[in-house]
Amino acid sequence: MTTPSEQAADEQRDPGLSAIMSERRQLLNLAYRLLGSLPDAQDVVQETYTRWYAMSRAEQEAIESPGAWLTKVASRICLNLLRSARVRRETYVGEWIPKPLPDPAEWIAGAAGGAGVDPADRITLDESVTMAFLVVFESMTPAERVAFVLHDVFRYPFAEVAEIVGRSPAACRQLASSARRRIAGARAEASPNAARQASVVRRFKAAWEAQDIEALVGLLDPDATAIADGGGRAIAHLLPIEGAEQIARFYLTIAGLAPPRTILECSVNGLPGLVVESGGRIETVFAFELADDDRIKHVWAVRNPDKLRPWRLS
Repeated sequence: MTTPSEQAADEQRDPGLSAIMSERRQLLNLAYRLLGSLPDAQDVVQETYTRWYAMSRAEQEAIESPGAWLTKVASRICLNLLRSARVRRETYVGEWIPKPLPDPAEWIAGAAGGAGVDPADRITLDESVTMAFLVVFESMTPAERVAFVLHDVFRYPFAEVAEIVGRSPAACRQLASSARRRIAGARAEASPNAARQASVVRRFKAAWEAQDIEALVGLLDPDATAIADGGGRAIAHLLPIEGAEQIARFYLTIAGLAPPRTILECSVNGLPGLVVESGGRIETVFAFELADDDRIKHVWAVRNPDKLRPWRLS
């Protein structure tokens, strides 16, 4: 790890280093929203800086806005990854859910040394990173997703978005408009109020632990949907479960079959959720979406261990 004195020495040798590195958090937040995966976003940021430092000093100094250059490169890397991901997911086992994002304050304390998270590595938690919105993002084409995130979330003008996507500004405006319509539908259904959701999730946890089917059914919207992602790496139902009673009965069934475990309340992508811990290992992360009447409309259960690495407690 670079010490403050080493960083100061680096900045003396390269006065522009501080300005370049100050873009890291912006790039990480952009890449996470585009990819729905913190490890992938971190890889994109690393690759972006690798490309910057692969240039000569003269080439770097010729770039009028290094921040804009870094954003353009990171966005293009993400666009290519999104295109290839769509192909890979055609062979994915079962349903695919974006990788859940923990609150760093909740999981880093268990990491070696408990040193905390570099502020540059923190994702800004807002509406655009809730699981409900990331799932909607997944329904978009890569170009729609990039156009919407760059313009509507990060406020880049369509002229700059066009350079990244490789289309005209007018075409990018249409892409963002199409994405906006999808988002509008999600906003109409979602009720991302943390305090209300925490209360509902707490009651869901209590009913599940008490194996109270009537209470579980009452907390679920009649048309609720539950989706699990095991990715072929963990046992999970391969198809969505629909209907409050069907979901409640399934969860009570698995509760009866599972080994001893602990259900914990936690933050998942900025909203209250649950984690299931067994044998000192996080085996499932649950994210929820509420309907307007504060009943649970969607349940997402991530069990693929590859997607739960940031959730390890030790």
